[in-house]
Amino acid sequence: MGGSVKERILYWLQIFLVPLYGLSFLFPRNRKIWLFGSTFGRRFAENPRYLFLYVSQHVDLGIHPVWISHNKEIVRFLSDNGYEAYYYHSLKGIALALRAGVYIFDNYSKDINFWLSGGAVKINLWHGSGNKRTNHDNMHDKVRHPKNAWERWKTWLRRLSDEKPTDYVLTTSPAMQEIYISAFATDIEHVIVDGQPRNDMLFPKEENEIEDLMTPEENSFLDELKKLRADGYRIACYAPTFRDSEKKFFDTMDLTAFNDFLEKEKMVLVTRLHVKSKLKKEFGQIRLSNVRNAPTEIDLYTFLGAVDLLITDYSSVYTDYMLLDRPVIAFQYDWEDYSKDTRECYIDQDEYMPEYKARTMEELQQGIVSVLKQDSHKEMRRVSRARMFKYTDGQSSKRITEKIKGFAHI
Repeated sequence: MGGSVKERILYWLQIFLVPLYGLSFLFPRNRKIWLFGSTFGRRFAENPRYLFLYVSQHVDLGIHPVWISHNKEIVRFLSDNGYEAYYYHSLKGIALALRAGVYIFDNYSKDINFWLSGGAVKINLWHGSGNKRTNHDNMHDKVRHPKNAWERWKTWLRRLSDEKPTDYVLTTSPAMQEIYISAFATDIEHVIVDGQPRNDMLFPKEENEIEDLMTPEENSFLDELKKLRADGYRIACYAPTFRDSEKKFFDTMDLTAFNDFLEKEKMVLVTRLHVKSKLKKEFGQIRLSNVRNAPTEIDLYTFLGAVDLLITDYSSVYTDYMLLDRPVIAFQYDWEDYSKDTRECYIDQDEYMPEYKARTMEELQQGIVSVLKQDSHKEMRRVSRARMFKYTDGQSSKRITEKIKGFAHI
């Protein structure tokens, strides 16, 4: 594997954990103990966050939910708020990893603890229902498609810990179910069709039955957006995906001039980058009156429902935002580079994202004025939404919980 010398050493040291993985199958497991984790254990976020909150807040389910994290601050935050959480290398975290009958995550079971996961039912809620070819369908992925014996050898530990964990994977519609059978090298019985728990938060609280637990930073950020809306400002959110050519953003945008445009239109732009973005430092340094940067530590779904206009590029956040049926601009300033060098799409990009397209700052400004005046893409957007979603309500966590109980034979 690539990376620094330290990273390569740590990677290969995992070879001594392979016997431990085998031994973990020998431990008796309690199918009513459900462990949750997200983003390789680094965040309290995404689909596992909201399913964890739902299960924790509905004690009548008879489930014992626990958040496992590689971040001790997250453990303290959850514990201080009355939820059960442990550091993954603590004695309690290790004991629960060996005893839990269900693992629930959004990347791989290493979000919790892969090496102790043998024999548990694994539920991969994944981290988006997008249009880019992923996992086994991504022919650029050297882990899943090694080109020679050397690549097969140096990536076999990754394949072991990435691929073995998933017994069931979540997607959002029958059309996407067919895609995920190939992407995750599985069969139809192991692809769950339902909504994403994180999208429950886009619906009124009386519909989703979840009381969100937000960090002080998330609360403060949402309160600021609510105050701006109360003062008559409209909120636009720029939420791009990550790729090498995103570096061209600052070649395309004059943010000082764009800030003047925002002031004129009485708008505030919230920027929220992908956790793998190469521009986090640059966006974090922006200091403009009408631009707010939401750090990746702030979960997008704590404030996405307060956004009047989404500006994105190729990100799966577009799929989620379709549930709100609000104006969208596809800001694809690097289209030529992206279309040449990135993964192929499952669906024609214009068919998947039938929105106003902008590739320059001037087109972006014109588009903002245009779509907020008249959202003329509603009909085509609803066609795309019908393909991407079977359910368009705030009850996904409730349904998925019952399905997992069935998988675990509870």
